[in-house]
Amino acid sequence: MTEVWAKWEGQVINGVFPLRRFLSASDHSGVFLTEYKPQNLANAAIKLVQANPTQAHAQLAHWTRAAALSHPHLIRLLEMGRCQLGGLPFLFVVMEYAEQTLSQIIPKRPLTPDEVREMLVPTLDALAFLHRRNLVLGQLKPSNILVVNDQLKLASDTVRPAGESAATSAQSAVYVAPEAKVGNFSIADDIWSLGLTLVEALTQHPTLWPDSKSETDFFPGAIPPTLAKIIRQCLNRSPADRPLVGELQAEIEPAPQLTVEVPQPPIPAPQPPVSAPQPAPLPQTPIPVPQPPIALPQPPIPVPQRPIPVPQQPPIAVPEPRPVPRPLKREAPDRAARLAKLLQQRWFVAAIVVLIVVVAALWTGVHMLRSQYASKQVAPSTAAAQNSEASQSAAPENSGSRPAERPAQPLANKSALVLHEEIPDISRHALNTIRGRIKVSVRVTVDRSGNVVDESLEGRGSSYYFARLAMEAARKWKFAPADNQADRKWLLRFEFTRGGVTGHAAGSK
Repeated sequence: MTEVWAKWEGQVINGVFPLRRFLSASDHSGVFLTEYKPQNLANAAIKLVQANPTQAHAQLAHWTRAAALSHPHLIRLLEMGRCQLGGLPFLFVVMEYAEQTLSQIIPKRPLTPDEVREMLVPTLDALAFLHRRNLVLGQLKPSNILVVNDQLKLASDTVRPAGESAATSAQSAVYVAPEAKVGNFSIADDIWSLGLTLVEALTQHPTLWPDSKSETDFFPGAIPPTLAKIIRQCLNRSPADRPLVGELQAEIEPAPQLTVEVPQPPIPAPQPPVSAPQPAPLPQTPIPVPQPPIALPQPPIPVPQRPIPVPQQPPIAVPEPRPVPRPLKREAPDRAARLAKLLQQRWFVAAIVVLIVVVAALWTGVHMLRSQYASKQVAPSTAAAQNSEASQSAAPENSGSRPAERPAQPLANKSALVLHEEIPDISRHALNTIRGRIKVSVRVTVDRSGNVVDESLEGRGSSYYFARLAMEAARKWKFAPADNQADRKWLLRFEFTRGGVTGHAAGSK
């Protein structure tokens, strides 16, 4: 098959997509390196499939549906259509270029158990995204697990609706569930293919069943017990007994490295005491210390300046001049003059004291008058506002005049807008892995009837697992219907602790 497809190197599909280099081939398709100028992609991949007249239209419809999907762990489909090579009809689909696939790694070495766990997290995330929309991957195998810019992604050109007949699909028989060979695609088929892929990734050999009744004889004993349990569940002969993606995520996600405790910043040690010999006294305002969790007291708000700060200037404590007494007997002629001068000084001091008292009394009176005037002004305005509110509330709703536009409903009334709050159901084993608090924020779009029609993760905290459960719970919230046609946005906040899970609507717009 490689030689058959490699001969088309150098051809140009529809005059737009050059087949620069042959990459890989299967029994029914070939993949080449090309370019995609509409998005300035120097490297893209183009897959060619020989057109079947009875199935070409359905295949193009599947690719068109997959191109509308948006998920970080699904390969983006860029363009699809019909073409001819050597006079033969083909279908083509242009997609992201992947530097490597799992099928290229396994022949060189097996994956370690830790690498398998790391691979399972994005793989299960993408499968959960598809299964919620009643879609299946269809062909989960090592060659369809790819790496794009160091990010694991699943091939999306095989996506199709669950329940579609699998008889007309070109699949690798090794990875097809027993019931899918003669039945329809189902979610359980993806789980079976996942189990086979895990065995091959750990052992470098695809799984072969000895006979149709064998269940455990084929199973290698070198697989770790935890992963062996998951693989046995995936490879259950009965589709109804295979686990769902959410159950597998619950067994994989609570790994220690995914639940990271968010420590509170420690309180720094107190500063060493200031040495005793300080020339100036310590300031009254506390010295700010960089301690985020501790709110230091703020310095007091300065009192507005007053005309005469009497408390700061008590009666002038001017010590009365006490002249050194001299013997009267020596200055008898000047005694009368000195007494007169002393009396003048005392009268001067008394006059200053009286002046200060009068000014203080005047300032106190003016301050009291201003306070009374301000209180009289506030009281009427407050009463007017209360009367206005009362009149508005008492006014009939169906009055003849058009009512004023009401303001937006405050967040405090969200209980009347939220009809149903869905809280994630977490097992006790998963809760016990939490240290501290894990906060997840989900932005949901609510239609006119109050149903959640779209959701996006705004803050996942420290765990993909709990963020995913919060997204699933957010879809089941129910809000009060709205009169307008436009969709509404709500922010839902979930908090995961060892004690349990809480959730509330933080706001809307």
